[in-house]
Amino acid sequence: MENPGDRKVMKVLSGESVFPPPIWLMRQAGRYLPEYRKTRATAKGFLDLCYTPDLAVEVTLQPIRRFGFDAAILFSDILVIPDALDRNVRFVEGTGPLMDPISAEEIGRLDGGGMHAHLAPVYETVRRLRAELPSETTLLGFSGAPWTVATYMIAGHGTPDQAPARLFAMQHPESFMTLLNLLAEMSADYLIAQIDAGADAVQIFDSWAGVLSEADFARFAIGPMKRIVDRIKAERPGVPVIGFAKGAGAMLENYRAATGIDCVGLDWTVPAKLGQKIQEGGAVQGNLDPLLMVAGGAALDRGVDTVLETLGGGPLIFNLGHGITPQADPENVTRLIKRVRSAGNS
Repeated sequence: MENPGDRKVMKVLSGESVFPPPIWLMRQAGRYLPEYRKTRATAKGFLDLCYTPDLAVEVTLQPIRRFGFDAAILFSDILVIPDALDRNVRFVEGTGPLMDPISAEEIGRLDGGGMHAHLAPVYETVRRLRAELPSETTLLGFSGAPWTVATYMIAGHGTPDQAPARLFAMQHPESFMTLLNLLAEMSADYLIAQIDAGADAVQIFDSWAGVLSEADFARFAIGPMKRIVDRIKAERPGVPVIGFAKGAGAMLENYRAATGIDCVGLDWTVPAKLGQKIQEGGAVQGNLDPLLMVAGGAALDRGVDTVLETLGGGPLIFNLGHGITPQADPENVTRLIKRVRSAGNS
């Protein structure tokens, strides 16, 4: 009989301090793993990998089998929502995601009514994962935050500072808020469906929050996130939500209180004192520099020790400060896990 109470990540998300802390890594299923590259080669394309449960389950489980992480995160992508909105999403090797840029007029015609049918394979993947994962392993669902997803929809691709989306918001404020509100409602529906399929908790990625001014962060990042979290808390009470607003810096101090999230994801640039202050309010997740997974050696050891010394005394999920990169050495992941899990034994 499964006992979710045995899942260390869930204990931390409830505010409990666990030491050594549980560990998982953002993008732990990915190109740095030879088994992932082998599976990826069997798919017609990246979205095919996301929408084929046999393949998505396999790549989600690969890092669990290899490393024994305390959490598995659904293998998918933040752009499946615009894909469900018929925005012609495609992934081009060496270029990244592309889609048809959206106009203010088109925003008013968007229809998310077919989302659940379109994303049914994702829910099937979640169901299978919960059945196949070890009982002690937390299963995380996820979505992109409305602001970050909107940046791709407006520009049609990633940009360094998201100037197209910021300019669009200035020139078409009503249309922009219409888009964010639609994405918030669809994201809440999507995450609730993942929870119903077996996700223990969910993470919302606001990867481009760091380009926003304080006022825009309040309107475009905090507002839509609160809308999503309010829906989840009302409809699926007790399910924890992790919020990761990369690059938000000092604006993270009130992020938990303003949005209602249970755990604040910290990127690797968050100063130690700020991280500790945020942790006074509950669980945090992070925040090792992902480049240390490429560097390895003494630099990696020092980085791990610093995170543990800074945040290990409170509720912490050990993670990177962003996703693991394709250049990372799997042996460095093994070294990281060993160092975290042996902490306190010396």
